[in-house]
Amino acid sequence: MSAQRSSTPSRVGYDDVSVEYLQQRQLKRGAAGWVLLAGLGVAYVISGDFSGWNLGLAEGGWGGLLIAFVLMGVMYTCMVFGLAELSSSLPVAGAGYGFARRALGPLGGYATGIAILIEYAIAPAAIATFIGGYVQALGFMTDANPWPIYLAAYVVFVGVHLWGVGEAMKVIFGITALAVVALVAWAVGMVGHFQWSNLFDIAPDGSAGSSSFLPFGYAGVLAAFVYGIWFFLAVEGVPLAAEEARDPRRDMPRGIIAAMLILLVFGAAVLLLAPGAAGSSAMQASGNPLPEAARIAAGGDSVLATVVNWVGLAGLVASFFSIVYAYSRQLFALSRAGYLPRWMSVTGRRKTPYVALVVPATIGFALAAITGNGALLINIAVFGATVSYVLMNLSHIVLRRREPDLERPYRTPGGVVTTGIALVLSATAVVATFFVDELAAGITAAVFVAFLAYFWFHSRHHLVASAPEEEFAAVQAAEAGLK
Repeated sequence: MSAQRSSTPSRVGYDDVSVEYLQQRQLKRGAAGWVLLAGLGVAYVISGDFSGWNLGLAEGGWGGLLIAFVLMGVMYTCMVFGLAELSSSLPVAGAGYGFARRALGPLGGYATGIAILIEYAIAPAAIATFIGGYVQALGFMTDANPWPIYLAAYVVFVGVHLWGVGEAMKVIFGITALAVVALVAWAVGMVGHFQWSNLFDIAPDGSAGSSSFLPFGYAGVLAAFVYGIWFFLAVEGVPLAAEEARDPRRDMPRGIIAAMLILLVFGAAVLLLAPGAAGSSAMQASGNPLPEAARIAAGGDSVLATVVNWVGLAGLVASFFSIVYAYSRQLFALSRAGYLPRWMSVTGRRKTPYVALVVPATIGFALAAITGNGALLINIAVFGATVSYVLMNLSHIVLRRREPDLERPYRTPGGVVTTGIALVLSATAVVATFFVDELAAGITAAVFVAFLAYFWFHSRHHLVASAPEEEFAAVQAAEAGLK
């Protein structure tokens, strides 16, 4: 590899690479149709129904979490329509980073990719702590530090990804289907125990606007945004499978929209039935809210609670497993293009990016083992997510304005108005992370800035022009020059 560098109008430089460079960095094509993509989207998120969302009850009460759920549901739905368009127009493994690279230039693309990478690297760590909670609720390792459970989750499920993407996606789909069946069975079992008064059993704290509906007042609504997001966090990762899809221009919009509709229904059912059957106060700190709600509703242990506890692990595993896929593809794309160290993008004989799988797993396990705090890790993941949402929605708006003639097999209903709504709500959600944990959000922001410094002082001078995301940008620049 030579180190010749050329200047560009955007003030970045490109290194020459060998013919073998991209041959050593190839993913398996045609591994997923739209049904598998929809399953992947549900898998990314379904753990949010089984655990984590209920911590929002301690921030905003049921009313505050309900408002947060509705507003974040609107944000995600609007954003998903925008991503459906972008992923059909620019089907690359970088997904959000690739979209922003085209719309906002190298710095905007890199910033988006790093924000997504923070989200996807930390979310599995949070889920690992919830897996530990479910395992301990079954009577295993109840008095021990659960770090061996976290380690087992990482070793087993990263190992399956190393085996191959086709196999991994089939496993994801099977586990997700099992979790969906358990969630439906739980919902049916809870309907008969539902009482409206249970939703409002958290006492008002006397803050501004507090009431039985909003026990922690108006500020509690904003703090609950983080947990409203947890119902949907990572569904935007579906486009990361673009280079492994059969027909991304057709299948990506179908897959991500179908996933979002399913998640809206499941989230609403869980938010209504778990506190409604067991009480919001009982749910606000639970590590395994669905089986605990079933136990409280039945007055003790029950077959439903035991089944949901066991199968609930499948829901947590499905999200853990699928987000591991997401972070590996995001890191793969960023490093293949030279934004991060290139050795992280090498793929093995089975066309899996093994370094990009192992490095974030090591970091995530360390954070889970050291902190053991799912709420803290959720806030860190949500900070990265919301920053990326701001940039991705902005990318859709910029591309609509700047490139009206770009081929768009799917077009967002409502156009830039739709993604404009998502942009405003996502910016508000960034602020909300500081209401939940100012220190964690501040540290995460500092890490984000450090990554930006790495780009500014080093990687922007050593990008790879033949990477797909860079080629898309080069084509756009060439077309602009002809006008």
